[in-house]
Amino acid sequence: MGATAALAQHVATFPLDRYPGDLVAQAKELIFDFFGVAVAGARTETGRLAAAVEGRLSAPGRAAVIGRQLRLAAPGAAYINAVAAHSLELDDVDPLALLHVHPVVVSAVLAVAEEAGASGRELLAGVLAGWEVMIRISNAANPWLRDRGFHSTPACGVYGAAAGAARVLGLSAEQTVSALGLASAHGVGLMEMYGPSMQKRINPAPAAAGGVRAALLAQAGFTGAGTILEGERGFLRAASGAADPSPLTDGLGRTFPMAAEFKRYACARPIHTACDAARQIRAQMGTVDPAAVAAIQVDRHPAWAAYHLNPAPANYHEAQMSLPYSVAVALVEGDAFLPQYSNEQVRRPELQALARRVQVHADPALPTTVGCRITLTTTDGRQYAAQVDYPSGSRQNPMTLRDLLDKAVRLSPDCKRPLERLAALVERLEDVPSVTELTQLVSEGMGEQH
Repeated sequence: MGATAALAQHVATFPLDRYPGDLVAQAKELIFDFFGVAVAGARTETGRLAAAVEGRLSAPGRAAVIGRQLRLAAPGAAYINAVAAHSLELDDVDPLALLHVHPVVVSAVLAVAEEAGASGRELLAGVLAGWEVMIRISNAANPWLRDRGFHSTPACGVYGAAAGAARVLGLSAEQTVSALGLASAHGVGLMEMYGPSMQKRINPAPAAAGGVRAALLAQAGFTGAGTILEGERGFLRAASGAADPSPLTDGLGRTFPMAAEFKRYACARPIHTACDAARQIRAQMGTVDPAAVAAIQVDRHPAWAAYHLNPAPANYHEAQMSLPYSVAVALVEGDAFLPQYSNEQVRRPELQALARRVQVHADPALPTTVGCRITLTTTDGRQYAAQVDYPSGSRQNPMTLRDLLDKAVRLSPDCKRPLERLAALVERLEDVPSVTELTQLVSEGMGEQH
């Protein structure tokens, strides 16, 4: 059996009860974080634009659009919710900081689950299946996929979305093979997305909607290529140049390569250890006067040393991808949450000047690929240093469901009550008879009601 077929067999038949309990708990955290981030993301300019356009193009249906009195057919709802979940740069991340799972997989699986009248247990099984497929494909394709200019979130996520949707729809192994094959026609996403534009926010949306479409087509009898991942002209060779498909199936059904991590800061994940280190230095200094800082040296692992180096971001889209700005604002403000990335903050002259003093160096001796060490030198010659190997929200320094609720309420304080009720439902998700119980709390005009 080839790798694509083996993955499809696993998705179609692996029982939810055989996933480790800690992984099920992480999947619940993943689902809640998706809701908490998407509620706030729906209010952004990118969230509103996606809803306006896709809402006009899509057919009505049963799937909720988060934060709005709007229900659409599953592909349209998945598309809009994926943009909302990715619009704040606060969505989940894998330990290698290569991709985001919930904007693609949870958006797709939730939309299909609502259309199908599925239970919370079925939603959970679909999310776990889609998550595993997405991570296994990323593990087989990276770092070459990223280094060749592909954005792993949509490039790998479209297959995870298709797999999760197929699981919720109860597709056979043969149909799931077709869903994975057809997903390849819907997946792309390039790393040429940084800059002042909105480009990055859209990347997960076509993958989420495309994964849904692929599963629905397979359900209807449309067949897809059976070796789409490992074939001579399949995804691994075409998109990454990788020829070894073994990570797709190693330990299948016995080991699970997933780990959910969450964002404490509103910027690209590889920057988070720098934010943590900057806040530690601020704690050492008490307060930071930008005029009293002579130099800031940031040592990063070579895996990320050449990324996120823009010293002069023009707006918040660029600032969220800028390590120099993120270090500067964390030093001065003591945080790097959403308010610290407003356009007004980005334009502050003292932060701009401080960001220009940040110098980045590659250090292969750092123990993790996202590790970071900062050394700050003041104008009178004093030095302060901090090193962080695992960022806040990582499995080594985790955020609990309670922490994720606090994060969601910080983002949407007017929605505190429905978010608290949602967290309680997600905690007992296996017993929720209909996923519509979840979406009713965060859709249907919640802004006007709460």
